[in-house]
Amino acid sequence: MTEPATTEPAVAESAATEPAAIEPAVTESVATEPVVDAPPPVRKDRRALRAALRWTAAVVVFAVVGASAAYGITRLERTDVPGLSTASDGRWVYPEITLPPLPSGSPGPFADGNTGGVHYADLRALVLPAPEGATEDKALRGSDGWLAPRVLLTEFAEAGERDTFRQKLVDDGLRHIAARGWTTEDGTHTRIYLLRFESAAVVDDLFAADFAAFSSSGLQMRGTEQAEVDEDFPEQAARTEDIQPAVYVESEPYGAEQVRYAYLAAGDTLALIMQSRKGEALAVPFQQTVTLQGQLLG
Repeated sequence: MTEPATTEPAVAESAATEPAAIEPAVTESVATEPVVDAPPPVRKDRRALRAALRWTAAVVVFAVVGASAAYGITRLERTDVPGLSTASDGRWVYPEITLPPLPSGSPGPFADGNTGGVHYADLRALVLPAPEGATEDKALRGSDGWLAPRVLLTEFAEAGERDTFRQKLVDDGLRHIAARGWTTEDGTHTRIYLLRFESAAVVDDLFAADFAAFSSSGLQMRGTEQAEVDEDFPEQAARTEDIQPAVYVESEPYGAEQVRYAYLAAGDTLALIMQSRKGEALAVPFQQTVTLQGQLLG
């Protein structure tokens, strides 16, 4: 028995290469059979056809635009970090965010060969800017943009922890602290601190020992009674490649205000991001702020 898969190509090849052999049989059939007029061709509704073409074109356009948008998001250049300015779901409207230029010949913090994870860009330019309508916290400006460690230490609740952490900063060779803070119209107070050390190895050790230790929320932050890992934080969607996050939220019952905070280990830089608000610290602007700051450091 001949397999159908081998018969079809043979027929196709015969039809393509020997049209003269088929033609006489068709001629003879026409001569012996009565002539019957062919039915008139069915006339298609041109309006329906045009509508179908329009819908097809629209689907193609949306598919192309969607693919282009997805490609653009995954192929961001250093000067094109999105502001995530959609405000309908509670996100803040940030200004256009651009990464500062690197010194000539310097690699990015996670480029091949930059084993120390060094941020060669100006650390002060890597702090997330305030969103539109926010009031700046002038106390975090520091001197020439550099903040004294004692200001950062006031964020920790216990005096003993402040002293311990101050000594760790000295022992680990802290180089600079850059910071920025603001308060939005809904009363949310945001503080961001970027701490630069000698290398990524120092930050990794500090991060693992003090801020992301198993079953620990790190040092107790001022204004908190008890904090826990923020299980609702969309880590996969918000995570920036090569950056380690540790995200916490003050658990109930809390006092007059709630605190959310996150640590990011980003090469030679450790970031602390805090938000507090009377009643409840909202999740969406916190997630947005952590995500954007991570992108700036990445």
